[in-house]
Amino acid sequence: MARQIYNQTGTLSRFILRRDRIRIPVWLLSICAVTLAVAHAFTDLYSSKQERQTIAETMKNPAMTAMVGKGYGLENYTSGAMMAHQMLLFTALTVGLMSILLVARHTRADEEDGRIELIRSLPTGRLSNLNSTIIVVCGTNVLLALVTGFGLYALGIESMDLEGSLLYGAALGATGILFTAITAIFAQLSENSRGTIGLSFAVLGLSYLVRAIGDAGNETLSWFSPLGWVLGAEVYVNNYWWPILLTIGVSLIFILLAFYLNAIRDLGSGFLRSRPGRKYASVFLQSPLGLTLRLQRTGLIAWSIGLFILGASYGSVFGDLDSFFENIDILTPVEGFSLTEQFITMLMSIMAMLSTIPALMAMLKLIGEEKKNRTEHLLSRAVSRTQLMGSSFLVSFVVAFVMPSLAAIGLWSAASAVMDDGIAFGTLYGAAMVYLPAIWIMIGIAVLVAGVAPKLTGLIWLYLTYSFVVVYLGGLLQFPKWLGKLSPFGQIPKLPVEDMDFPKAFMLTIIAIVITVIGFIGYNKRDIEG
Repeated sequence: MARQIYNQTGTLSRFILRRDRIRIPVWLLSICAVTLAVAHAFTDLYSSKQERQTIAETMKNPAMTAMVGKGYGLENYTSGAMMAHQMLLFTALTVGLMSILLVARHTRADEEDGRIELIRSLPTGRLSNLNSTIIVVCGTNVLLALVTGFGLYALGIESMDLEGSLLYGAALGATGILFTAITAIFAQLSENSRGTIGLSFAVLGLSYLVRAIGDAGNETLSWFSPLGWVLGAEVYVNNYWWPILLTIGVSLIFILLAFYLNAIRDLGSGFLRSRPGRKYASVFLQSPLGLTLRLQRTGLIAWSIGLFILGASYGSVFGDLDSFFENIDILTPVEGFSLTEQFITMLMSIMAMLSTIPALMAMLKLIGEEKKNRTEHLLSRAVSRTQLMGSSFLVSFVVAFVMPSLAAIGLWSAASAVMDDGIAFGTLYGAAMVYLPAIWIMIGIAVLVAGVAPKLTGLIWLYLTYSFVVVYLGGLLQFPKWLGKLSPFGQIPKLPVEDMDFPKAFMLTIIAIVITVIGFIGYNKRDIEG
């Protein structure tokens, strides 16, 4: 009986690896490369014990503790302790994100598209697809743990011994395995992939929030968060393995629960049923714009709330930023501007790139619907291709304006509450809106890809990732400045420290318009997939 319900698991596992032969290596290489690069950069930036202890004193700030996690080994802040303290949490969040997307793609998304029904019509077991997905994603996390662990040890940094390096990798792998299990459960509970990803992201965000509150105040509360378990390993300081074993143990329980739920539910259904919609659609919903907005409503609302909260969380530490930066060499002082104002420039570049993600998702949804053979039905009616693409473009354009606006409003509202002399709203809002031409160029590239080469959507996300690395981490990793100029975000003046460069902003806008127009022309001429 057991062999029957897991029949052909190996074949399906190889099939998943074949489908993700590019996706998985890109994830692994990106995470491992950034981790090793940052570890090497830390040794160059803070080579002396005195410099590291100066950083350690600033890390005792409650705001920084909430942001990056509770510090361990602050009395002897070695390069290893610094690496684990400042990088482990955010890398674990990235690994959790990777696992969520991979599991949702091969479970609920495939079931929603009818692929699981086709697979189940063949001599495969009832649990084979879920089992193969868990095997592949867990195997990916194990490989990530080994490559990261041995890679950190191979750097030859004195304070990064073999045990600590392997524990660092194990902490990342365990986080990925846990969110693999959590996503597998939500794939059984939700009726669609949006719900699966949304619920999994909510757990990931809630884990970060609970840990932040616990680390800054009640330490016991941190242990109610899976991310708190990972940080409890105290990598490169005390090297506790039991939190990792706890995480793996809970993951196994969740995986068994996912198998049980998958075994008892009907194919295509979920335990959390969707609310039935109206019997008759409104006039707005019957339009291409209304349909586009309705399909993306839930995701856009979630992104709006998330960016507002993220902006507010950064704004909440503004009251302590001057004391945080005064003794460390992260920002180069600029005459006439406070360190807080200089920090705004770095922060707004991050917010802008994060705001680009929902804008691109809104545009690329058009390609997703085409791949599911839904576009043909719309175009068979009195709907032109320009109307169809224009609807997605309009939603994406509005999102590009709304998302950084909400982040700036959240940042200003929290900063005003904690600072004696608050920052003017116009200063913060201008520093956010100056990145609009860069976001428009990214949207234009998405339109161009949709109109000319719809199979190359992965290149857009790769370019955005490149932009994040060279703009945000370029200074830390000491990249040549010309690498940053290859990204539209690297061309934007850093308000309020730098003066506004209107000619450059105008040129970026013109470039965005040109590639957008080319994309529209290409979409009207190319064949629709089906």
